[in-house]
Amino acid sequence: MANELGSNELGPNELGSNELGSNEQILVADDLVAGYLPDVDILNGCHIEVYRGELVGIIGPNGAGKSTLIKALFGLVPIRSGTVTFQGSDVTNMAAHNMVARGIGYVPQNNNVFPSLTVQENLEMGVFQNPKDFNRRREAVVSMFDLLEQRKNQKCGSLSGGERQVVAMGRALMAEPSVLFLDEPSAGLSPIMQDTVFESIAHITAAGISILMVEQNASRCLQISDRGYVLDQGRNAYTGTGSQLLNDPKVIELYLGTLAKAADA
Repeated sequence: MANELGSNELGPNELGSNELGSNEQILVADDLVAGYLPDVDILNGCHIEVYRGELVGIIGPNGAGKSTLIKALFGLVPIRSGTVTFQGSDVTNMAAHNMVARGIGYVPQNNNVFPSLTVQENLEMGVFQNPKDFNRRREAVVSMFDLLEQRKNQKCGSLSGGERQVVAMGRALMAEPSVLFLDEPSAGLSPIMQDTVFESIAHITAAGISILMVEQNASRCLQISDRGYVLDQGRNAYTGTGSQLLNDPKVIELYLGTLAKAADA
């Protein structure tokens, strides 16, 4: 299987720019090696590119390094070698709060809202670096998600999982990011609430914000992604447009069936 995984049948030369037609690279992660513990590498040389205004999905089996990749890009896991470039500047191992100031947002899979605070107060936390921007940013973010206005005085601890995910994305957007990292946004949600979250993600990309998303629902992820990456053992296994990967026989055989069973479980 090693030769199959390393073949990268849908290579970058076939892709050109993303399906939206943009050729402006906003984020490039090149040959990343990273891990939580010394001498224990989770990422083993993976490469990721994100163009302006596109949705890039990352799928792969459990333990492939998907969430580690997102955390390493955001400065939460040390990168031992390789580089992360954002809008032409090297941001490798930059502290997370500096990433936010640069224009990168991050929504973790768990503990992504302040449960004792209201929806409105969570949005206020999203502009803690620039509180004077609250009213302007709130207007823009609430225009994307009606829920944020309807539930503004409700404490987030009383919301459903899908509603909390929307609040978490809204709070990240308050900082006016150019690119948003999403880590397993549909994990643990009912099919109906997954639909709500994916619709919210569509609103974000429609606003011109780039998204890099790790997602357990591989088929749904590839259906809405402009481009996708399959990670395996911390390396790129396959790369292509979302539709190419969704319909590639090798990807279907090696990953989509297994990942669908894992998501259902």
